Amino acid sequence: MSEPQIIQGGMGVAVSGWRLARAVSKLGQLGVVSGTALAVMLSRRLQAGDLDGQMRHGLEHFPLPAIAGRVLEEHFIPGGKAPDEPFKLTPMPTLTPRASLVELTVVANFVEVFLAKEGHDGLVGINFLEKIQLPTLPSLFGAMLAEVDYVLMGAGIPRAIPGLLDRLSAGDDVTLKIDVQGAASGDEYVTRFSPREFCNGTPPQLKRPKFLGIVASATLAMTLAKKSSGRVDGFVVEGETAGGHNAPPRGPMRLTAEGEPLYGPRDVPELDKIAALGLPFWLAGSYGRPGGLADARRLGATGIQVGTAFAFSEESGIDPELKRQVIELSRQGKARVFTDPVASPTGFPFKVVQLEGTLSSSAAYEARERVCDLGYLRHLYVRPDQTVGYRCPSEPVENYLRKGGKIEETEGRKCVCNGLPATVGSAQAREDGTWELPLMTAGNEVANVAQFLAAGRSSYTAAEVIAKLLEEPPQTPETVANDLTVVSEPSSSAVPA
Repeated sequence: MSEPQIIQGGMGVAVSGWRLARAVSKLGQLGVVSGTALAVMLSRRLQAGDLDGQMRHGLEHFPLPAIAGRVLEEHFIPGGKAPDEPFKLTPMPTLTPRASLVELTVVANFVEVFLAKEGHDGLVGINFLEKIQLPTLPSLFGAMLAEVDYVLMGAGIPRAIPGLLDRLSAGDDVTLKIDVQGAASGDEYVTRFSPREFCNGTPPQLKRPKFLGIVASATLAMTLAKKSSGRVDGFVVEGETAGGHNAPPRGPMRLTAEGEPLYGPRDVPELDKIAALGLPFWLAGSYGRPGGLADARRLGATGIQVGTAFAFSEESGIDPELKRQVIELSRQGKARVFTDPVASPTGFPFKVVQLEGTLSSSAAYEARERVCDLGYLRHLYVRPDQTVGYRCPSEPVENYLRKGGKIEETEGRKCVCNGLPATVGSAQAREDGTWELPLMTAGNEVANVAQFLAAGRSSYTAAEVIAKLLEEPPQTPETVANDLTVVSEPSSSAVPA
């Protein structure tokens, strides 16, 4: 099967869920599910009653019925919890996670990919963040049990992942080195996963998915191509106009007058050097528009990755009312994002859609009581007694300081772990009667999502996005001249979540 022209971006927590990925894959492109915090989402969907039965349908097909049964028994509430009742929390990821969290993580990734692949023979991928390391091994295994076709990974340098895919496909035990702040030279901290132990016997031989590294520079692409632990099958080349986490500017962080990171010529990826690696690559950010695919192809790319346009389609996981508001703002020419240099605990710039009633509001941010109860973006660090601790710049400030953190590291930090599930209708209820507010991310192209609306419509589908992206732009003397010119850089490039 040939490579897809369009990759639908893996966005947020359940923004690019199985429904969106399935819709895109059925149309011959690469649908991608977000692999971020899927254990949390499966648990909350089951606690909400799984009213359409899809989670239980996926569980019925999990190849180890006893494990699926335990997940169902622990998390499913027939009819759903009371609306104002808090969700029961899932365990926080750690170096040595509880067996129940490992099972939930494997099953959740299986269910999401299984549902995305059901009913068609198209390609499905899953997107992970290198910055979220602790759940990676069971997440990969669960996705591979469901025969995922591609694994995409960015927000760091995921050199270990290609080799892990090789070993997991063979049923071998695997380890992943984990970043720990304050670790002494030579100290190594790892998390482990054993397919044999998980399956309580001989593990299955699994298809090895293709691996695409998400990069923002030729240097990173070359590092992955030459120094990874296994085969790299291509790249998604992102710049600073895409949604979610952006690569920071090269060199010292400088800010614009509005307080956003300042990017310059050094941050534009050298596409000629990436092309010289001989691997397919897709351009991401500001290509999600009619003519964007043709522009990317002229620059030597196989195709494009598009996130924002799909994020506001009918099939995406974003709450329908939030989608309606953003589309209307786009129609009015008022939709915008702010590239927040400090919002994310990862330390990466994070694009936040500016919308009343969400955590983009400074008043809402100030009013929220800090809490860290999901823990996917916690940093591991070495305590004075040489044991490993966990801290997050978004947790209560006094807790962070007690763990040796610095006060300046807490300023402006938002709880991404709680804000993203709220964006897809799974907000946590708090004891004081408040709810976690959405934290919505998108790329600069959010300003233009209304272009996908048909006349008289207030929403659009993934199919309508694909149809517009595949439109051939009219040939003009300028585009003909461009076709005859060697171009090494796009006019803009970008980076999704």
